[in-house]
Amino acid sequence: MNEAMRDAPIDEGNRLQAFWYALQECLRSALGSIRSHRMRSFLTMLGVIIGVASVICIVSLLQGLTRSVMNEFQGFGGNALQIQAETSREDWLIGKYNMLKPADLELVKYRIAGISNVTPMAFPTLPGGVRQGGNTSAAQVVASTSWYQLVNQAYPRIGRFITTSDNDSRRRVVVLGDKARTDLKLPENPLGTFIQVGGEWFKIVGVMEARGEMFGQSLDNYVVIPYETGRALAGPDRPPNMVILLTVDNLDAVNDVTSRITALMRRAHKIGLKDRDDFKVQTSQSITETIQRVSSTITVVISAVVGISLLVGGVGIMNIMLVSVTERTREIGIAKALGAPRSFILGWLLGIVAAKMIPHFPPPAVPWWAVVGATGFSALVGMLFGILPARRAANLAPIDALRHE
Repeated sequence: MNEAMRDAPIDEGNRLQAFWYALQECLRSALGSIRSHRMRSFLTMLGVIIGVASVICIVSLLQGLTRSVMNEFQGFGGNALQIQAETSREDWLIGKYNMLKPADLELVKYRIAGISNVTPMAFPTLPGGVRQGGNTSAAQVVASTSWYQLVNQAYPRIGRFITTSDNDSRRRVVVLGDKARTDLKLPENPLGTFIQVGGEWFKIVGVMEARGEMFGQSLDNYVVIPYETGRALAGPDRPPNMVILLTVDNLDAVNDVTSRITALMRRAHKIGLKDRDDFKVQTSQSITETIQRVSSTITVVISAVVGISLLVGGVGIMNIMLVSVTERTREIGIAKALGAPRSFILGWLLGIVAAKMIPHFPPPAVPWWAVVGATGFSALVGMLFGILPARRAANLAPIDALRHE
């Protein structure tokens, strides 16, 4: 501290000026220490660098996966509802399975106001699968009606979709997902080609737009046939489990419509006040919220596990700080003998730690909170593990420090 500053009257302005001067000195000393002990500084930072990189890597992967899932469900439509049967674990263990019936479809279709595009959907198990000549496909067979494309907002790339006439007449027509077309080794435009579905010949009338993959699984590996055709092929002994799809006309009324459907279905199924539902009404919003909750929980747990590496890095910082303090004992004694306050010594040593804790990582496709949180946590770990040796040094008596070799 220069002579003019030392002799100046102590007021708020001088205190602030002295603080900034001390801060500059701490930073200068810290940077000088880093330059003179490059290897030690690198080793100090290494554990924290690995920890921060691991946290950001894990969070970015989970966030990318969640974002991909969200994008897929946004295509499903925020005003879309799905009604499906639900079987309790107790019933499942005794071989009892709940199923929706055609009467449920009619009930929802004609007794609930403010909805449209009501359609059944089923996944009949048909022996023989999907094949064309010597080529086979593991495509999911979907049986539905013309409203299916409106609810799912999925439309043909070429050709047309299933029509009401196709369903009423139980025609043998099929619309292919693009992955199913590829597996069957069909040309880009296979309209008019016949393939076998469940051992029956079907005429291709359309090919759906490609939607990519989710969780490494193709979203285009399916074929759509008329709902009544699918029921007929499944036979009376193996009726497919029906799911009811619909859209709510007013997005703000989704919760109200969900409540009315629940009440209507409970009355129709004669469910008691204390009994649980044998069906489930889901919205795309509820599905995405569930995915977000699961993703957040996984992110927290994995980040906590990876954070252990930050603590390991902190132990390394503490060891190196102890060595650094031992080396600077005489220097600290001289500073205290010249009148440096205890807080200045602490700030100086913490400044060295803080200067070593400045790892920067590019955040492409990473949420800002992951970068700020991981870097902030790493800095906090460094400071916490560095404060013990700093306090030890600051508490030394000047004469004891000067005697240290």
